[in-house]
Amino acid sequence: MGYAGLLPQILCIGLILVGHEWRYAALAGGFAYAAAIFSFLGGVWWGQALASGRVGTGAYLLAVMPSLLAVALFLPWTLGWDWPGPALFYLGALLLASPMVDRALGYAAADFLRLRWHLSIGLGSLTIALGLLAPQVI
Repeated sequence: MGYAGLLPQILCIGLILVGHEWRYAALAGGFAYAAAIFSFLGGVWWGQALASGRVGTGAYLLAVMPSLLAVALFLPWTLGWDWPGPALFYLGALLLASPMVDRALGYAAADFLRLRWHLSIGLGSLTIALGLLAPQVI
């Protein structure tokens, strides 16, 4: 079921590639989806830290960073700056790197971490692909 989480990004890319009238909404939706998943990962880290019983300030700081970074990446769009391409690239790169945080925290079981790598590589790559398609839309 985890792999079904890649379908929204695939749909967004498909809408852009076929030149659908909703292609700009597909960019915005793809960004929103990736940002929501990235923020969700912070919640996972927070929960894992609590469940482990070995909580430190560093784990909590890492856990709130995805939400703060996602909002920061959204600001250029709200201010009319160069968006969405650069924001999608950064967000995709952060998603690609996110399993390294799981590994560094040391709370995740091996099978969970393996799935995290698969899904993060998938969603991160698809989000970067949206960034590459952004100039065709705007």
